[in-house]
Amino acid sequence: MTEPPADLVGLLPHRPPFRFINVVDACDPGRSVTARWRVPGDEAWLAGHFPGNPVVPGVLQLEALAQAGAVAVLADERFRGRLPLFGGVEDCRFRRLVRPGDELVLEVTLERLSARGGWGRGTATVDGAETCRARLLFAFA
Repeated sequence: MTEPPADLVGLLPHRPPFRFINVVDACDPGRSVTARWRVPGDEAWLAGHFPGNPVVPGVLQLEALAQAGAVAVLADERFRGRLPLFGGVEDCRFRRLVRPGDELVLEVTLERLSARGGWGRGTATVDGAETCRARLLFAFA
């Protein structure tokens, strides 16, 4: 993996409050990425999921993995400026709860990449313990 330029997060079309990547630690454009998302705990959706027992929804963990994968795709000059959209999920498993204050480490390896889209395999961890893993399909708009 190569050292990431500081602006890799800026490649994402997502903006707060729907950007779930804070830092990109490593990126091999078109191949793989390691990124992080710290859940600060002030997100409005935590108040309702669940009152008195806040838990990060699994679908947002998947979205964070997809956004990490999008960084690896968009860092590849062939796909710069394209819009990768979620197309599907396979082999998804949630292994442990994610709570406010946790930092997810998001690792995505692209398996297939073409002009139309591709597949990636992602794993999210907190303190080395797996929270989520899935195979992600994306298509370019």
